[in-house]
Amino acid sequence: RERITRRYAFELIRKNLIGPGVDVPGPDIGTGPREMAWFFDTYQQMVRGDINAAASVTGKPVHLGGIRGRLEATGLGVSIGIREACNDDKLMRLHDLDTGLGGKRIVVQGFGNVGSHAARCLATEGAKVIAVAEHDGAIACEDGLDIEALNQHREQTGSILEFADGETMSSSGALELECDILVPAARENTINEENVGRIRAPIIAEAANGPVTVAANKALSNRGTLVLPDIFLNAGGVTVSYFEWLKNIAHVRFGRMEKRYDENVYRQMLAALESHTDRRLEPELLDAVARGADEHDLVRSGLQETMALAYSQLTETRSRLGTKADLRTAASVNAIDKIALGYMDMGILP
Repeated sequence: RERITRRYAFELIRKNLIGPGVDVPGPDIGTGPREMAWFFDTYQQMVRGDINAAASVTGKPVHLGGIRGRLEATGLGVSIGIREACNDDKLMRLHDLDTGLGGKRIVVQGFGNVGSHAARCLATEGAKVIAVAEHDGAIACEDGLDIEALNQHREQTGSILEFADGETMSSSGALELECDILVPAARENTINEENVGRIRAPIIAEAANGPVTVAANKALSNRGTLVLPDIFLNAGGVTVSYFEWLKNIAHVRFGRMEKRYDENVYRQMLAALESHTDRRLEPELLDAVARGADEHDLVRSGLQETMALAYSQLTETRSRLGTKADLRTAASVNAIDKIALGYMDMGILP
């Protein structure tokens, strides 16, 4: 596998398809920090003396110039996007759902890097993940699955099946369960003309790339199903990859310049508060409150801001287009508008 990956990296570099600031093309299923380290090493060997070599590929191990928070970024971004939609009171009323993520019944299809982190984050926010489906079957529990325990079971056995605190069922059966939110987080074309009529979720959150076919998307739109499009929802990974690229170009870790300064300022403020109130904070509480933001904190904050702003722009564009336009159309129009505005400002377009 390493030889194949390095050969692929060699061909991309030879054709000038990768280099500093260029995203690596090609399938990403089954790849992780190790494979990205192979790309990075191959680039270093072929392009000697490039001080920005670490910026040639993202998703690297932290000790090789990667960034903390990249591994879970796509799944975390999915959960943030779903939370933003669920906190949209007008949107939830339109689909006869209560506002907020708490108590929402969720089915996650795909328990890889994206699906497992999305499920964990959603459960932490108070949602109930009632089923998780994989290629070889699914596990369901109406009261909500313990995602941490399920993940440990998968690591020990190599499969989610035979999980003690859940009922085993078919993958297709889990996909068609009645729930509030269906999260397809595996392969493309999962929801298609053949099964779209049996999908019962009022909200579909596209965590994978292209999990809903064009024909299925039209059918869902016609019956009023809300689809949170992949172009928005699974952008967390590339967003944090951009943060990693910035780190590699700047040659400094996020938070390194300001973390200790912020901690000192916070401690001075707390000391002033203690002197005026004549009360002393517990050392553990003092350390927790005065802690400056590290790289992981800043990455999560940047990701949350990016996803929240993107959702706001998405709904604003949809409102301008009218309610007949779905969020996928709004996302495309929003992107095209930005490109057109840039062209007009540069004088390329009148």
